[in-house]
Amino acid sequence: MMIKDLDKLGLTDIKKIYHNLSYEKLFEHEKNNNEGYVTSNGTFGVDTGIFTGRSPKDKYFVKQEPSEKHIAWGKVNKPISKEIFNKLLSKAKKQLSNKEIYIQDVYCGSSLASRKSVRFITEVAWQAHFVKNMFIRPTKSELENFKPDFIVYNACKCVNDEYKQDGLNSEVFVAFNIEENICVIGGTWYGGEMKKGIFSMMNYWLPLENKLSMHCSANVGKNGDTALFFGLSGTGKTTLSTDPNRALIGDDEHGWDDEGVFNFEGGCYAKCINLDPKSEPEIFSAIKRDALLENVYCDEWGCVDYCDASKTENTRVSYPIEHIKNHEPSLKAVHPKNIIFLTADAFGVLPPVSKLTKEQAMYYFLSGYTAKVAGTERGITEPQATFSACFGEPFMPLHPTVYARLLGEKIDKHQVNVYLVNTGWSGGAYGIGKRMSIKATRACINAILDGSIKKCEFENFDKFDLAIPKELEGVETKLLNPINTWNDKNEYIAARDKLANMFVENFKRYEDVEEGVQFAKAGPKK
Repeated sequence: MMIKDLDKLGLTDIKKIYHNLSYEKLFEHEKNNNEGYVTSNGTFGVDTGIFTGRSPKDKYFVKQEPSEKHIAWGKVNKPISKEIFNKLLSKAKKQLSNKEIYIQDVYCGSSLASRKSVRFITEVAWQAHFVKNMFIRPTKSELENFKPDFIVYNACKCVNDEYKQDGLNSEVFVAFNIEENICVIGGTWYGGEMKKGIFSMMNYWLPLENKLSMHCSANVGKNGDTALFFGLSGTGKTTLSTDPNRALIGDDEHGWDDEGVFNFEGGCYAKCINLDPKSEPEIFSAIKRDALLENVYCDEWGCVDYCDASKTENTRVSYPIEHIKNHEPSLKAVHPKNIIFLTADAFGVLPPVSKLTKEQAMYYFLSGYTAKVAGTERGITEPQATFSACFGEPFMPLHPTVYARLLGEKIDKHQVNVYLVNTGWSGGAYGIGKRMSIKATRACINAILDGSIKKCEFENFDKFDLAIPKELEGVETKLLNPINTWNDKNEYIAARDKLANMFVENFKRYEDVEEGVQFAKAGPKK
């Protein structure tokens, strides 16, 4: 690295810089630094300390012009002054100075028209390894002319002891200065903060260029038909988008510009808890040398136990996407033909598949609904409704309606089909009904992807005003309209009306802008 680049970083007395190390070199450093453990199959594993997930209450944006007029300030996007940010940045730079440091240069976005160049600085080798896994790795010639659009200072070993007088939540900080193109991280070792931090920035940059950023997985068929899968945790997004007959574009973060759909990342970040080689063979096979395990239990002989949640339920593995055999090498594809919203409705109300109008697509995109089963340790079996705007609310700096409007425009322009698929319960709520079978859900997905669902005769699903097929090959007919699966029809109607009211109440938070008032008309009525 040239001295002029060092001057720009603001670090002093650097002992040595390890710049864009190979996987082999990173592996050596991880071992020599005693940063973790080597498993029996040669994978490196680490513990991230007390933080085994993101710390959303410690995320801040500098409130300043011109970005402050675009950001939707509130619980998700909290303001911080430029003075406090500079104080945190100084702490981070002091921590990273007088050290051996790792610098990893990567791209976010496989589309040349939309990608961003990002430089990560850390003093921990495995965090450089994580970055190398998760982002797009530049070629040797690209690295020679690499100029960062954005810099992340990951000073995980330092904390802010004066957080109370600074008016912050805790000694941990993940702070962004949009105008200076800098992120600073302190007090948390969790790798996902770096991944989701850049995702948050892409969710700021791209919509202002009239490009849609999305928290979804994507795959492409042999005929070039692209499909997008949106869904919160537990809805089957990763499982259903991993298809032996379709190439994976990416499993989590994508953009949609004038050229088509493109992956932000060059790797995958999969949950490991209860990972089973029979049900998820692609992910299981991807855990090999160059993959990086986080917070997974490993015994003294290097044997991993994926069922052990003693460290956290959020055990993770990152790996380069090349570890998935059936992936799309370009990490991009043409404009989507189908969009699928996945929900695991534990109330047993929603039908297994519904066809949405453009207006309904914008409504259910904004709602970002699923219903999770409550923790059984307290004996509670009542499902809990979860609404996350655009299926990724924690990472959306702009008002959610901005993303919904863009989605609607692109659906119109490219004539995209949109469907809502319920992977949850039927015949009653959790504890009474049964979970939709993978076979039935796969039949719905396949009918969408091969276009055969368009040949179906549809009927109206009351209260929600959705179009549902009367018959669908591979799905038991009575499942298609959920009222037919409940023993007590009146109980079903009560549950349906209760869920509809939840949607209505949740959507009121978007009606602070005129677009939200208009979008609400496509939802269920009280």
